[in-house]
Amino acid sequence: MAEDRPVPPEVIPCHNLPPARYRDLPAPPSWKKLVGPSVLLLGLSIGSGEFVLWPYITYQFGFGVFWACMLGVLTQYFINMEIERWTLATGETAITGFCRLWKHWSWIFLLCNVIPWVWPGWASGADTLLTWELGGGETTRVVYSIASLIAIGLALTLGPVVYNTVERLQMALIGAVLVFLVVIFALTVELSHLGEMFAGIANLGYIPQDMELPLLLGALAFAGAGGTMNLVQSDYVRDKGYAMGKYAGRLTSPLTGKEEVVADIGYHFEPAGENMRHWRTWWKLANREHFITFYALSTLTLMLLALISYATARQMPGLGGDMEFIRAEGEFIGQRYGALFRHLFNWMGWAILMTTELGLIDACARISTGIIKVNWLREHPRWTDSRVYFILLWAQILLGCLIMLSDFNQPLVLLVLSASLNGGVMLIYSALLLWLNNRILRERLAMHPTRFVALLWACAFFGYFTLITLKNQLPKLWQ
Repeated sequence: MAEDRPVPPEVIPCHNLPPARYRDLPAPPSWKKLVGPSVLLLGLSIGSGEFVLWPYITYQFGFGVFWACMLGVLTQYFINMEIERWTLATGETAITGFCRLWKHWSWIFLLCNVIPWVWPGWASGADTLLTWELGGGETTRVVYSIASLIAIGLALTLGPVVYNTVERLQMALIGAVLVFLVVIFALTVELSHLGEMFAGIANLGYIPQDMELPLLLGALAFAGAGGTMNLVQSDYVRDKGYAMGKYAGRLTSPLTGKEEVVADIGYHFEPAGENMRHWRTWWKLANREHFITFYALSTLTLMLLALISYATARQMPGLGGDMEFIRAEGEFIGQRYGALFRHLFNWMGWAILMTTELGLIDACARISTGIIKVNWLREHPRWTDSRVYFILLWAQILLGCLIMLSDFNQPLVLLVLSASLNGGVMLIYSALLLWLNNRILRERLAMHPTRFVALLWACAFFGYFTLITLKNQLPKLWQ
């Protein structure tokens, strides 16, 4: 093993945080043992852009802006792999890397993580579907949503290893959802619908005049995971033991798990000899895992759900707002193929949105824990990562319950608000990743020119839509 000595500041900055230490890069396992982190990210994606925003846009505008959906998920693939690059090379999260560049990124990203995700739009949406199945009005939906948030907290608290709990739930969900979607697709979608979708993908740059820009920005951000949720990929690959993340511990339940020491400051390896042979294999395997289980499956589910919306709700114009287009999808399917399929569709939607809320609450608490522990509680052993995580987890659940008791609790409004805020966040960290993975990770560890161009595109892509959204929406605050 390489000498456990500090990494000099000219290699990895240590002005704001302690220096990383040198260790050898572990040998990679088989690809099958690495499957998991991107499945969790896919689970976050299905419940936001895939099930709600893009089907809603397709219901309202057809496939005219579906080009943006495909560009969005492809852009996120490249962003996510650059998030992984830093963690593979150092065992640290990307946000810890940002904080090495400038200490104030700590509180900036803490706010960027908490504010957009505190709105429990997914639980609210899930329990709107639940009222369709079990009955009840607005008060019942609020009660269901609060109960759901508490149930999510209990599920995350009682599982011995938090990552394993989320991974098992997401894998079971995604497998069941994909099977059911293929069945509904075969029953409802016509060949002409496919032709219109591909025509929309080719219609680059088109934006309908009556389309609200926050909705488009939000859908762009959520064509995939979106916002700071992409950054949680660092935490997932650490918990899975990818590369230098093998030296980091995992979050465990204070009730049922065995406490593990989590390495807040990472490690690095000498980029030579066997380390570089391992690095090339790790990078190849990580790309394969993310391409198949995130990019390919995200693209497939986006297409399936948008096509189903187009083939069902789009045929029933004049619906009310919010989640009514989803109700229309279920009603259309039920009228054609029986009430059983309508019930299955609604329960599928409930499961998608509930497990997405679970994943989001977990991811938000993970990211905030890393920021707080690394930057402000690093020297306080009593405040372990697991303790901080569970305090933040239940604080977020309590705040979500209070929001559900307020008048500002409509699911689609909450989802668009969250997504619009996250579009701007993605611009910030795309620019930071360009610096981190080219000026800090250099030479053979740095980005390939193709990926450098892809990140430049991400900055331009999210920058443009963020600026035009702000230009159009800020004046409305003064009206």
